[in-house]
Amino acid sequence: MRRFRDAPPKAVLLDSLGTLLRMKPPAPLLRAQLAGLGFEISLEEAEAAISAEISYYLEHHTEGRDSSSLAELRNRCAGVVHDELGLPALSMEATRAALLASLRFEAYPDAAPALRELRDRGLRLVVASNWDSSLREVLARAGIDQLIDDVVTSAEVGARKPAAAVFEAALQAAGSTPAEAVHVGDSLENDIGGAHTAGVRAVLLRRSSDSPAPSGIPVISSLAELHALLLSPE
Repeated sequence: MRRFRDAPPKAVLLDSLGTLLRMKPPAPLLRAQLAGLGFEISLEEAEAAISAEISYYLEHHTEGRDSSSLAELRNRCAGVVHDELGLPALSMEATRAALLASLRFEAYPDAAPALRELRDRGLRLVVASNWDSSLREVLARAGIDQLIDDVVTSAEVGARKPAAAVFEAALQAAGSTPAEAVHVGDSLENDIGGAHTAGVRAVLLRRSSDSPAPSGIPVISSLAELHALLLSPE
């Protein structure tokens, strides 16, 4: 950890899902949305539909690069759910609305305090995430958009982490060189590996201790630990 204290960063790049944001369980929400429309499905059916949609979205999310392409992507995602549910009386419009209402994200309790503390120390904060162009709106609904200086998504860059292009775009947004930045994320491949490929130091966030900690990589269990790791003197 000494390397961070010897060369405190000027910018912090952050992953979103699993780092700043968590997803509320979508299957029960989808089931409730459909029940309100008069369609009763089991939790297992809802989970299967959501699982199919997430798989499709992860494969195609970079296609949602602006408002029009995002709308088209959401229509296709709704089509996946509609096909999986097999309810002919359920319209595509109603499926789309129910799906979007079921995808809800909230900030982790440690996110806002950590972001505020880092900003108070003058650091530039940029989110660098595998997401479509709606991420700014998601962060706003989660109540943390005002604590972030900029947002870079894989859809807008045209490449997904661990590609170095995502981190390079985030560095440009931060006005920082690789040596002046640190990236924080929860994925060894996408966040740690991708950051190192771009020449950026990285911190692994492990909110669960189920897996062994990798050697040679700074690891934290909460964003509350970031300030001490990055900026506190010995």
